[in-house]
Amino acid sequence: MLTDAQRNALSSARAQVNRLVLGKETAVTMTFVALLADGHLLIEDLPGLGKTTLAHAIAATVGLGFQRVQFTSDLLPSDVVGVSVYDGAARRFEFHGGPVFTNVLLADEINRAPPRTQSALLEAMAEHQVTVDGTTHALPDPFFVIATQNPVDLSGTYPLPDSQLDRFLMRLNLGYPDRDAERALLAGEDRRVLIAGTLPQLGEADLQQMRAAAAAVHASPALIDYVQALLARSRHHPGVRVGLSPRAGLALLRAARALALLEDRAHALPDDVQRLFPLIAAHRLVADDAGDGDALATGILQAVPVD
Repeated sequence: MLTDAQRNALSSARAQVNRLVLGKETAVTMTFVALLADGHLLIEDLPGLGKTTLAHAIAATVGLGFQRVQFTSDLLPSDVVGVSVYDGAARRFEFHGGPVFTNVLLADEINRAPPRTQSALLEAMAEHQVTVDGTTHALPDPFFVIATQNPVDLSGTYPLPDSQLDRFLMRLNLGYPDRDAERALLAGEDRRVLIAGTLPQLGEADLQQMRAAAAAVHASPALIDYVQALLARSRHHPGVRVGLSPRAGLALLRAARALALLEDRAHALPDDVQRLFPLIAAHRLVADDAGDGDALATGILQAVPVD
């Protein structure tokens, strides 16, 4: 469990992000879940709905190193991970790390880049390292990727491959703000100005300790049975061509523990799993024909009772 000081700091951090990103309390909570669960976050929605603002607000509030990469059709893998440059004086190649060498990386509009460039993030997200010219370089710890993408039916987008999607702990949709939140946005100060003046509420040591506390949250054998039943159902559910892997189950348990910690509980509940399952499962499910992952995830959840 967290100390009183850590609990207060985490509460202040969430409150600050909610002041910067109005009307998105659920999305903010789930972003903190991904951060505490040592996962990565994919935010999918139409342009202009606050995806980038949320990423900037989290980075400023957590107080870690931040880099932003705008993914475009001509972006190269070396533009993301870095490149080896020959140093004539030293007579050797020197590696110059790219923007991936940071704590919080915003991969903006990731699906506007071609697959070869998208895949440059695979090793970084999975192993927290990159390999260039046969040499492996460790990334900073913590390392948290927030990727945004536009819906795949918009022009100029490349669908993310299944292997890439699987590296994201969860996928969020922000949607339009409600009337009151939109009014406050229109009448208030520019979000960029507010974020620029934001003071960090957490630091690297705080985050590492909170991640350790989240990993220590108890998951009972009955809860693990429930998660396993969801995985098994996904592999035989009507409309699903490829179900969930054990990695998806591990991601679900990590996220459930993190959500329990955010709610100041020492144990994860089936309710945590049910809240998180659509966000963690939908983008991993491979549907028959033109099936919808969100609908399939909801159907799987409804088909598996909680014992």
